[in-house]
Amino acid sequence: MQTVISIKWGTRYGSDYVNRLYNMVKRNTVNETRFVCFTEDATGVKPGVEIKPLPQINIPDRVSSTPWRKLCLWQDPLEDISGDVLFLDLDLVITGNMDDFFSYEPGRYAVIHNWTQPNLQIGNTSCFRFRVGKHTHIFDEFVKDPEAILRQYRIEQQYISHKIPDQVFWPKEWCVSFKHNLLPPWPQRFFTVPPLPDDTKLVAFTGKPDPEDAVIGKWPEKNFLKKCYKHVRPTPWIAEHWR
Repeated sequence: MQTVISIKWGTRYGSDYVNRLYNMVKRNTVNETRFVCFTEDATGVKPGVEIKPLPQINIPDRVSSTPWRKLCLWQDPLEDISGDVLFLDLDLVITGNMDDFFSYEPGRYAVIHNWTQPNLQIGNTSCFRFRVGKHTHIFDEFVKDPEAILRQYRIEQQYISHKIPDQVFWPKEWCVSFKHNLLPPWPQRFFTVPPLPDDTKLVAFTGKPDPEDAVIGKWPEKNFLKKCYKHVRPTPWIAEHWR
């Protein structure tokens, strides 16, 4: 049994994002796969998704709605979940088979090599796999003194990578960033649809645009000057996979 987990908190992403992610995981796995969503509001989530309450964590209010909340997953026990589990952000678009994420370097913390820091050993936690009960010091040290950790690290993925020096990165071609890898450079982005490489397994939508925007060629931006270069063509392959 493979286990995929996600977290939905706050109001940025609705139940439709959970349902799409569940559908994509099921379509792109051959092995039996359990899908768990931790959330405080399961309204509208489809049957088949296992709902678990948000794990408790001592976290300052000012960062409680940020990815720092993901640190709650490093506690032990974690509900009834055990073994190697794959975490996926809600705004991913899965485009290839996901079973390889479980057989790759089993037992180790595996994560995306952050696209914006290619020369540093920093993971991007849009997609990572970890073993429940291993590296619990990540959770324990944070909840003991969260302010000390927040002073030292700008974002939670820097903290995790620093605390797990033997981390491994997914093969580069598996996980790509829509904005950093696929979006054509300016001004080509005004005329060219972002391509989808054949060997890509998932596409991450960090920041803006979200999948629902990029699929119709919309880039939410209020600043007039930024609108001059923040542009994306309608991208049909998103609709093909993000459903």
